[in-house]
Amino acid sequence: MSEPTILAIDMGTQSARALLFDLQGNLLAKGQQKIEPYYSVAPGWAEQDPEVFWQAICAACQKLWQQPGVDKTRIRGVGLTTQRATVLNLDRNLRPLRPAIVWMDQRRTQGLKPIGGLWGLAFRLSGMTATVRYLQAEAEASWIRTHQPEIWAQTHKYVLLSGYLTYRLVGDLVDSTGCQVGYLPFDYKKQAWAAAWDWKWQVVPLPREALPPLRHPGEVLGHITPEAATATGIPAGLPLIATAADKACEVLGSGCLTPDLACLSYGTTATINVTSQRYLEVTPLIPPYPSAVPGAYSLEVQVYRGYWMVSWFRQQFGQPEEAQAQAQGQEPEMLFDRLVNAVPPGSDGLILQPYWSPGLKEPGPEARGAVIGFRDMHTRAHLYRAILEGVAYALREGSERIVRRTRVPIRELRVAGGGSQSEAAMQLTADIFGLPAARPHVYEASGLGAAMVVAVGLGLHPDFATAVQTMTRPGKRFEPVPEHHRRYNDLYHRIYCRLYDRLRPLYAEMERIEA
Repeated sequence: MSEPTILAIDMGTQSARALLFDLQGNLLAKGQQKIEPYYSVAPGWAEQDPEVFWQAICAACQKLWQQPGVDKTRIRGVGLTTQRATVLNLDRNLRPLRPAIVWMDQRRTQGLKPIGGLWGLAFRLSGMTATVRYLQAEAEASWIRTHQPEIWAQTHKYVLLSGYLTYRLVGDLVDSTGCQVGYLPFDYKKQAWAAAWDWKWQVVPLPREALPPLRHPGEVLGHITPEAATATGIPAGLPLIATAADKACEVLGSGCLTPDLACLSYGTTATINVTSQRYLEVTPLIPPYPSAVPGAYSLEVQVYRGYWMVSWFRQQFGQPEEAQAQAQGQEPEMLFDRLVNAVPPGSDGLILQPYWSPGLKEPGPEARGAVIGFRDMHTRAHLYRAILEGVAYALREGSERIVRRTRVPIRELRVAGGGSQSEAAMQLTADIFGLPAARPHVYEASGLGAAMVVAVGLGLHPDFATAVQTMTRPGKRFEPVPEHHRRYNDLYHRIYCRLYDRLRPLYAEMERIEA
């Protein structure tokens, strides 16, 4: 018999990808459809027509079937992974009532009534009142309920993008516990909707019936409907297996199954994650996210606008390299790596703090980005390298917070996402952490992770340890250069780690001036 294959659909921020994997983790074929990540009708807003996501999946699948050698009869199951924290309001016919609010949206709801009663007292006594108010203000449901009450009144179901696309594929509104990342009343420890008495229902004031049923990764969500088969070309009747959100799948697809192996993601949001069997809060009251492995947790620290800053630099200062790459038929990454390599480690004293978007606790909501150490010798090449170094410094700081909680030293890094394609970024990451850094063997690590969950769910691999051993392996490996690590250690401990506390009072003053 022909060897089974698995179809993984990855609905990311900038494109949909339909990916065909074998049981050894080899990418056999790929179809991709790019999209505009969002549109904005007001400053800070990020929205998108939900039909854009569905049509992108359909187009990506149709492109996949056109690839040579693709045999639909070998496909045993389908896995869907999507961008996190993009939410939709659906009416009683499960049609969208408004555009989806994309995860990059920055609107906040001011003036909400604080949580009272025993929970309010508990938060005051524990010093967590400000954190809870931040969560209230950030929740998309709070904004819709306050500013679009007519939409809220018509909302029958309130779901993440993963749940909506699952509905389009199988005809039932159901979602995976592994996808529940966002401002929702979800119990991250039990990986289920929160109990009726939980304070989360006061932060996100939803009726319980507005949320979909949940399945654990590896369980069947449903089967591809004839209507979805016509639109996508996926064979009708194939099982759709619950996987997890894109970051969680990326961690698994990078082979990071234990807390001594960390996955860095150099994407729009840069992250560091480890997989833990224990529930541990790296930041108090901020839970670990569900892992793609059922019952496990993904301990994560984010740099919200991480490699977005790389795109920003290229748009503002990278026109010579972009034009040269186009004229010579080269990849722009090669020319930008030359920029980085023209500057010594440490960027001749130029240090960047990458808090272009504030955080909840570390950094705080008042945080801003900063670049210090400018002298007349510095060029745009120095700034570009300082951006890459600043993101790596921030993730190293995150790794140290994770290790303090797990008490398990990190021995090796796996680096995924678009930024991992830069040789210079990989080397300086190894140098800053003082650890070996390797890419996953395939670029599509998130899709691979989804395929691995499907393989285990269908019994094609007996467990996740076997799936990791069989379907993942390190790609190119970068070893730290001792003298570079010593230089970075000095800059990290003596300068970078002291920056935020020194600048925080000024950030707070800026907030007051601009209020």
